[in-house]
Amino acid sequence: MRRGITATALVAALALAATACGSEDKSEGSKSSGELSGTVTWWDTSTVGSEDKVFKKLAEGFEKKHPKVDVKYVNVPFGEAQNKFKNAAQAGAGAPDVIRSEVAWTPEFADLGYLAPLDGTTALKDEGDFLKQAAASTKYKDKTYAVPQVIDSMGIFYNKKIFKEAGVEVPASIAELKTVSEKIKDKTGKTGLYLRGDDAYWFLSFLYGEGGDLVNAADKSVTVDKPEGVKAFKVVKDLVDSGAAKTDATDGWENMQSSFKDGKVAMMINGPWAVADTLAGNEFKDKANLGIAPVPAGSAGQGAPQGGHNLAVYAGSKNLDASYAFVEYMTSVETQAQTAGELNLLPTRTAAYAKQEAVDSEIVGFFKPVVETAVERPWIPETGSLFAPLVTEYTKVLTDQTTPEKAASATGDSYRKLLKGWK
Repeated sequence: MRRGITATALVAALALAATACGSEDKSEGSKSSGELSGTVTWWDTSTVGSEDKVFKKLAEGFEKKHPKVDVKYVNVPFGEAQNKFKNAAQAGAGAPDVIRSEVAWTPEFADLGYLAPLDGTTALKDEGDFLKQAAASTKYKDKTYAVPQVIDSMGIFYNKKIFKEAGVEVPASIAELKTVSEKIKDKTGKTGLYLRGDDAYWFLSFLYGEGGDLVNAADKSVTVDKPEGVKAFKVVKDLVDSGAAKTDATDGWENMQSSFKDGKVAMMINGPWAVADTLAGNEFKDKANLGIAPVPAGSAGQGAPQGGHNLAVYAGSKNLDASYAFVEYMTSVETQAQTAGELNLLPTRTAAYAKQEAVDSEIVGFFKPVVETAVERPWIPETGSLFAPLVTEYTKVLTDQTTPEKAASATGDSYRKLLKGWK
């Protein structure tokens, strides 16, 4: 699930007292008798009210398989988890045994020494079965520090009923998106697109669509302020200025979801993590009313970011054996197939796609080819930190507080301060 990658920058000063549920509260596990025991504290960052229920149930399944292991399930808000984990790990108190890590956090945590290497452990059972693009974010300096749990990308969610009323087809390009939004407004009085304005992850599809990128890790150069980046800022600004899209500066997830679920807007950009919550909306009591299509292409083509989540083990865990086993269980073919069936989340194991639960999921079927062509972010320790300066400028552009040119330049300057020695 990808609710708010940039929000992590806002909570760096979280009090360590809030992490008291971590691994220091438990006794060490034991495997001396050949049976796993002890406590495994797991920080899950999935969506409350939909995904969390399923993941908690899966964790309970591990306890049934290993009755002497107590899984302490803790749902940590996604926007707080990155810095909360770093604070606890740095302090050596309060960190969980296992964390559900957004793909961009994994190399950062590994670089800081907070994760246990998993090569040769039970956590990496059948390692060759993982999708190559899903496994890429788990590696750092030739070691494996996490196991991919889910992989995702983004698409256009649309309300079929509104589209039929307006007499329009799904837009395949930015130009068509504007035309379709105009017709929807004329025919129904509703806004075409809700463009989330407080999370720069939602900007990436436009950046990639114009042929741009944040950085080029191969030659250590900053690219966000190149002409392609400026053009991407112009594209999103024009969508808002023209009335094709509405946006926000705060609480974007809730505003976007409620607007789409209540039929106030016809489209939103989102990923498979949003399907369960979206289908709970009034407009989608009939699930067939939800349509999903590729993100409209920019001038350079169609581009969508690759995202997902990994499961990583804290290097300071007092119960490593049980933690490794828990990670293996939660990323197994059977478990991934269950999450595909119940939550429409995409597996990271090739074998899971042959399971009936995955085969029967239309959402998984749609996003599988999208994920295969999605654009990877650079798997460097600073990747997660690239979004804080970007979201500041992205929001300012959408709310008419700066120009696309100044936004791209300011973001580039921030990146060069963060990435010492980069061009």
